[in-house]
Amino acid sequence: MAKSSNPEGKPGVRIVVAGDRGTGKSSLIVTAAAETFPTNVLRLLPPTRLPGDFYPDRVPITIIDTSANPEDRGKLAEELKRADAVVLTYACDQPETLNRLSTYWLPELRQLEVKVPVIVVGCKLDLRDDQQQVSLEQVMSPIMQQFREIETCIECSAYKHIQIPEVFYYAQKAVLHPTGPLFDQESQTLKPRCVRALKRIFILCDHDRDGALSDAELNDFQVKCFNAPLQPSEIVGVKRVVQDKMVEGVNERGLTLTGFLFLHALFIEKGRLETTWTVLRKFGYNNDIKLSDDLIPHSSVKRAPDQSVELTNEAIEYLTGIYELFDGDLDNNLRPVEVEDVFSTAPDSPWNDVPYKDAAEKTALGGLSLDAFLSEWALMTLLDPARSLENLIYIGYPGDPSSAIRVTKRRRLDRKKQQSERNVFQCFVFGPANAGKSVLINSFLGRPYSDTYSPTIDDRYAVNVVELPGGIKKTLVLREIPEDGVAKLLSSKDSLAVCDIAVFVHDSSDESSWKRAAELLVDVAGHGEDTGYEVPCLIVAAKDDLDSFPTAIQDSTRVSQDMGIEAPIPISSKLSDFNNIFRRIVNAAEHPHLSIPETEAGRSRKQYHRLINRSLMFVSVGAAVAIVGLAAYRVYAARKNASN
Repeated sequence: MAKSSNPEGKPGVRIVVAGDRGTGKSSLIVTAAAETFPTNVLRLLPPTRLPGDFYPDRVPITIIDTSANPEDRGKLAEELKRADAVVLTYACDQPETLNRLSTYWLPELRQLEVKVPVIVVGCKLDLRDDQQQVSLEQVMSPIMQQFREIETCIECSAYKHIQIPEVFYYAQKAVLHPTGPLFDQESQTLKPRCVRALKRIFILCDHDRDGALSDAELNDFQVKCFNAPLQPSEIVGVKRVVQDKMVEGVNERGLTLTGFLFLHALFIEKGRLETTWTVLRKFGYNNDIKLSDDLIPHSSVKRAPDQSVELTNEAIEYLTGIYELFDGDLDNNLRPVEVEDVFSTAPDSPWNDVPYKDAAEKTALGGLSLDAFLSEWALMTLLDPARSLENLIYIGYPGDPSSAIRVTKRRRLDRKKQQSERNVFQCFVFGPANAGKSVLINSFLGRPYSDTYSPTIDDRYAVNVVELPGGIKKTLVLREIPEDGVAKLLSSKDSLAVCDIAVFVHDSSDESSWKRAAELLVDVAGHGEDTGYEVPCLIVAAKDDLDSFPTAIQDSTRVSQDMGIEAPIPISSKLSDFNNIFRRIVNAAEHPHLSIPETEAGRSRKQYHRLINRSLMFVSVGAAVAIVGLAAYRVYAARKNASN
């Protein structure tokens, strides 16, 4: 199979050679470059360059010699930190230099946080005592177990020209075709991320989607990756190798996914990592086994602070098809294992961690309905559009990635139009501790009521579909803001730009809870007035099943009237009486010019601006009258002079 040219587009590989004094570092470098053993060698060599055509990958190598003297330790550390790979040497005739690898050199690399492949090289093989012959594997196995950064070990002799070119070939190979991301040496299996990438490549090459690569599909794959077709006899040979070791690797339709993965494990076991890396790179993967940045259209996600990002109808149709494909029993319940299967061609499942984990409503069987599945995608697109696009590509979205998302209009324009056309609305949920915020969010996700109080420490997201009259569906995202997180949130100028509507929850039986909610309302409204990102606001009087505090109605009426917003909406999560709260939230978000609270400071500022504008208007009118009067006088004076 042909090798890739200049993998990862690297302009060159920098290899630093380090080890105890007298272990043969300089002789190793000179012999590799000049192909002859030096009779006299400098104590410290200048950088040595091996040309691009020295090895098959055609990537030039720069070799850096180092000194082990204590006074040169700073320079050594500097060079090690700039290395793409490190060659650590010991002398085969000096066992103490081998011991120093694990007692000094390898711990030193860790101390310096040098995270590159390490090649351990035993020099002066010709000087080893014949009575001390031991297996290299036997000697190095304990060290390699302890220091996983060791890529390979090799013994050589510069004097007798034994395995000198191989030293720097293995070092270069460790950089261009590293084992670590692909293969777990301990378990002798492909790593999960490698399996996921190869599975995606298999699916992309399985054009007829029959679960196997036919002879024609195998040949297309070979041409794409290696620019050379496979002969019919070679295809037969490949399948025979797989079938002899793994019967399920081949069926009547061709090479199965199991067989495809087995082949790559076999290549790696035999040291042919460049084969698997060539395949991965041809399909756009980098050394982290993720798609390269140039394949993810980040530029299309640029937007103003008060614009949001949503999935297009085209993307929603595709995701609906994906849901139906993986919901094998068609019961509108995508089980957790089936969700994992959806993302089995992505580097990781994106919903395993916050803020996506447990953010959507679960079915009675613990899975996701179609609405919940699409809601999770809507949340990811809203919070991290690039990640959403990336995962769409990983799961096989066939269209232009930029056609999968759309950027909404600016919210200030929606306010002027008095209507928002967004399909996804984000609602910030504010309120003091124990006001009922979390209970409200749990009820939004269809979870049963619980009396147990558990304070929310970090921001929490919940997403669901809200059905409006006429069968129209909108997606609502609730973001719970802990009380002690409000100040930090409002310290950012643009913090309310992403908020379509804010809800202020208080315990209607607790006067102090109401007062704190009212303070938060004033703080948020004031921040909106100061920054130009005013948001519609609703007040929610939670725990309506309890008796209200005595002046609740008067206090709440006064505040809502003073600020020009709707009176508090009473709800009782305990009694499942939600007063259409989620529809009302969406309705207020759809009409962004209404329900915007006005603070005293904001009202004073508006009155001041109106007064200034009126004064300027009077000044303008006065000036215009004066100019007209002056012009009239000049005409009169001119006529008078003419008559005289």
